[in-house]
Amino acid sequence: MGSSLALYHFLLNNGHQVQIVTPSDYPDFLDWMPGNDKVINYEHAGGKSKQLAMDAELIFCLDFNTASRMEKFADSVLASQAKKVLIDHHLDPDNFCDYTFSFETSCATCELIYYFLLELGGAECITKEISECLYTGIMTDTGSFRFSSMTSDTHLVVAALMRTGASNFAIHENIYDNFSLDRTRFLGHCIKDKLVVLPEFRTAYIAITKEELIEYNHHSGDTEGIVNYALGIKGVRLAAFFCERDHLIKISFRSKENFSVKELSSTHFSGGGHRNAAGGRSIESLDLTIAKFLSLLPGLKETLNS
Repeated sequence: MGSSLALYHFLLNNGHQVQIVTPSDYPDFLDWMPGNDKVINYEHAGGKSKQLAMDAELIFCLDFNTASRMEKFADSVLASQAKKVLIDHHLDPDNFCDYTFSFETSCATCELIYYFLLELGGAECITKEISECLYTGIMTDTGSFRFSSMTSDTHLVVAALMRTGASNFAIHENIYDNFSLDRTRFLGHCIKDKLVVLPEFRTAYIAITKEELIEYNHHSGDTEGIVNYALGIKGVRLAAFFCERDHLIKISFRSKENFSVKELSSTHFSGGGHRNAAGGRSIESLDLTIAKFLSLLPGLKETLNS
């Protein structure tokens, strides 16, 4: 959303007709971002979204590396005669766009958008609204500037965004200090009742059922970041979060040091991402998915303990 809204404001300021379409809902702690009220959710406006894709002259695909991440909206985008531009930082991008700007060493797509806008419009084109959106994306993608992908050059980008109006403390508060009471209690339930630690494999995981989501009045985004609490346990190098949805188990993986969860996810759970942060999915039951995950650990033991 940070990269999409930042590019939206730039294009709008330069006289273009612009529309952001998301394939599905996204966390409500992003609702404060400038321009959010103009975003169309494909799940709520599929027909309008399809028509927009058909009528477009140019489509930007931001912060994902494969068409499948657009879910049901993918068919409309791929069928459109519009030129397509991919800007992304995930590993191994698919070749589904006319132009691909893929920089895997970048910490965030918002960092790439910042440089992209500088080339198109110069520093004077970076408005307060654009700065707020880009700062948000860089902050969240770097875990509040603590991941190894964060470089000295990124700090210079962040400093420039702050000079043009991004309020670091206000953005942090909007993202991280704005949870509902239900979500806070859900987090407590995950940590107290659902966290499983396997010291012999330096692994921890949390698994949540559909019934538990209903019990805690789950909303989009409520599971965001919970996997990091499992990874934060001393001695743990691999963490997983399993969440049961309708006909699908969504999985978040996190790791420390040189253990690649991207490889684990792409090989066994139809996923991908970064070396230390990846996502996957399973069409098996929750129990069978966890059993599969546990069956892999003995083969990973030597690597996890090295």
